[in-house]
Amino acid sequence: MNSSISRRRFIAIQAATVAVGSSLLCASTARAQSGGAHLDEASEQATALGYHHDSSKVDGKKYPKHNASQHCKGCSFWQGKPEDPWAGCAMFGRKQIANAGWCQVWAKVPG
Repeated sequence: MNSSISRRRFIAIQAATVAVGSSLLCASTARAQSGGAHLDEASEQATALGYHHDSSKVDGKKYPKHNASQHCKGCSFWQGKPEDPWAGCAMFGRKQIANAGWCQVWAKVPG
């Protein structure tokens, strides 16, 4: 019984492994870019940070540092492009936040 594998078979296995890995990576990236799970405003973390999907609905008395011109897309924690309707945020892990949203850790993008 020969336990060695032919070079041709080894290369075929490696190619299949790379193809499957690439497909999984592409699917994962597409899922992350296309939306993932949106952050629930009522979640404990969102409530603790005063997050709202719409910055215009933030209570100015409760959050006096809020300014109507502040939106997640202009925050240094925003992980998307300015035109993305939803994207990741360093404050909320794998959850997607709204472009027009706001929370009390909003920090202007330097520059």
